Amino acid sequence: MTWTVRVDPQLCLASGMCAGAAPEVFALHGEHARVLEEGTEPDERILDIADACPAQAITVSDGSRVIGPRRD
Repeated sequence: MTWTVRVDPQLCLASGMCAGAAPEVFALHGEHARVLEEGTEPDERILDIADACPAQAITVSDGSRVIGPRRD
């Protein structure tokens, strides 16, 4: 199963952290980041990036279940 990755443009601060860490998944576009392809293969790095997002603007879902950012 693929993961669904989304960036909320209302929350995104365009820090570039996500695009720098995974340029194959994220890109800066104007005043916010965007996901290059909504579906991605499961990758622990994507969860780490969602956890580290300073605005908590990145959401990762596995089917209907949100798995990132992690709420430890």
